[in-house]
Amino acid sequence: MQTLRQIVLDTETTGLNPRLGNRIIEIGCVELVNRKLTGNNFHRYINPERDSEEGALAVHGLSTEFLRDKPVFAAISEEFLDYVRGAEIVIHNAPFDLSFLNAEFERLGLENFESYVSEVVDTLVQAKELHPGKRNSLDALCDRYEISNAHRKLHGALLDAELLADVFLAMSRGQNSFSIEIDEEPDTQLSEQVSIDVSDLTVNLLLASEDETAAHQATLADIAKASGGACIWLNETANPT
Repeated sequence: MQTLRQIVLDTETTGLNPRLGNRIIEIGCVELVNRKLTGNNFHRYINPERDSEEGALAVHGLSTEFLRDKPVFAAISEEFLDYVRGAEIVIHNAPFDLSFLNAEFERLGLENFESYVSEVVDTLVQAKELHPGKRNSLDALCDRYEISNAHRKLHGALLDAELLADVFLAMSRGQNSFSIEIDEEPDTQLSEQVSIDVSDLTVNLLLASEDETAAHQATLADIAKASGGACIWLNETANPT
């Protein structure tokens, strides 16, 4: 069986926009091999060589003083690339993290991050498809899939990657691939095995009594009154096909 290596990745940054000079300050990665956690994680704090914006600092709590003695991105880039190379990358709201990674790679004269990995999966896109119209933040998904995030007081790249790994596995439980394969030819042997002769089958048809019909019509009338006449069931009853 072919080995499936997936890396669940998250970053923390000094702000929201890399075009304004904001930088990555933390990278957290969790490894899955054939959909099982391996414990071979990657976690680095990074000196961004600038201060965090006030809003970002309130989210991650990583001060300039704490980050001052940490390595710059260039110093960890080779190790990071060796870790993610060739893997399928899982990110929540992937465009955000990719924009920062690609900005860091561009500073080093490297190709875009996507060129070093096999694929990028965005769990936010998947969550919106599975739960349209609902909140699909990481916290909301943890609540929906009953994954404890009580220890998440501040955002942290490794902690968020660990939570996202649990969410990703819960969302995709029971399937190892998001592609759907359809057999070109039906399995005729299986069809023969489950075929049933219904030629002698009789069906007993039970009709509603007059009292039941009257009660049903009264209920529909109440619905029509409450909805201003927009009771589709009453219309269907009045105009049977």
